[in-house]
Parts: sequence; structure tokens; C-alpha cells
Amino acid sequence: MTMTMPVTQPPSTRAKLRILIVEDHMLFAESLELVLSVEGYDVRRIAVPDNSGSPGALLSSVVRLRPRIVLLDLDLGGFGDGVRLIAPLAKAGINVVVVTASADRGRWGEAIRYGARTVLSKAQPLSGILATVRRINEGLPVLTHEEREDLLRTWHQQRSQLQELMGRLSMLTARESQVLGRLMQGRTVHDIAALSVVSEATVRTQVKAILAKLEVSSQLAAVGLAHQVGWRPPAL
Repeated sequence: MTMTMPVTQPPSTRAKLRILIVEDHMLFAESLELVLSVEGYDVRRIAVPDNSGSPGALLSSVVRLRPRIVLLDLDLGGFGDGVRLIAPLAKAGINVVVVTASADRGRWGEAIRYGARTVLSKAQPLSGILATVRRINEGLPVLTHEEREDLLRTWHQQRSQLQELMGRLSMLTARESQVLGRLMQGRTVHDIAALSVVSEATVRTQVKAILAKLEVSSQLAAVGLAHQVGWRPPAL
């Protein structure tokens, strides 16, 4: 993280512009708060819950502070994915700027899809974040039409691919799903046969069926595909 200080803009309405930071990484949040405060903005930080329950309480706390801009991380520790906060905040008329360490442009596109004004990388100098805040304050665009369309296209492509992979997984029988679940646990064919009280030949036949339905050539690839889409096996 580079703390490059920008040239201070001429006096304006910065002191009246409330910015709220929703970020669970304390050092980054404090650095961002310091730099924005030096620039003359009314900056607040809000505590992020440690559990992934309903976002209602956090949303209420944010809206109650009436910020014009929310600087939002996507990865909020125990609270989970910050993307679920974007749509209700945007609906409340708040400018949401995502600031994330994720380089996944599909996730960036998802954030734009749900109403974020733009997405910024934490790897860039803080001056880039300040420049974005300044442009919003001045009523200027912060994302070109081409950038927006590119991010949305990437998100749509990833979403389509995810749906296609989930479709393959849905073709597994209950027994095949259990076998894949065992493979995800690191179990061998011998282990699975012993646990299921069946022959190893039976398990190998089931594994072959799994590979065919998932259109992969190895057990490792099957396990990797399941992890990629966040698939979970039925109770074993």
C-alpha cells in the first residue's frame, strides 16, 4: 500500500462531504481515514460484525450516518462478502466505491452490477482513491462506459460458466455426490470402499461416472471443479 499524498484541491464543500469506511482491515482503514481527514473530508469508520448474519443492522448503522460516499471492502472477515451491501446502499442514494484486494474482475463486475460507482484496487496509491472521491464530490463520472461494459461482460461470462458447472454437478446421483464428497476430504478409493462397505471396483465405477459427468479426466480435477464453484456434498 503506497501512501502517496495528492496535491490538495482548492477549498470546496469537502468538509460537508461525509465519507464512511466499511473495512475490516484496521491498518488500511486507519490509513485511509487519516489521508481523507487531512484532505478536509468528514470521515467516519464503522465496526463490521464478526458474524455472517443478516446485514440489516450494519445497513441501518450506515444509513443512519447519512454518508454521501461509502468506501466498501468486498472481503469483510467473518461478516462475509460485502457485495450484499451494495444494492441497498445504492438504493438509499449512497455512492458506493468498492476498494478491494481482490483481483477477480468477475467480482468487480458483480459489484458494478449491483450498483457500485466503481471498483478500486487496494494495490494502487491512496491518491487514486482520493481522486475518485474528489470526482464524485464534483459530480464527475468515475468509470467510463467501456470500463463498465467490460466488467459487466466479465461478470456475466463467469456467472454463465458457474451455472454450467453447477449443472454438471447436479447430474450426479446421491451416491456419486457422496463419493465426490469423500474425494474432497482426501479419501482414497480404498478408504471410500471401506467406509461404504462396498468393493473398490464399485467405487472405481462410481468415480468413472463422476469424471464423465463433470467432463474432467482425473479425480484431482473433479475435486478442483467442486471447490471452484463452492459445491458442498450431501451429509455423509
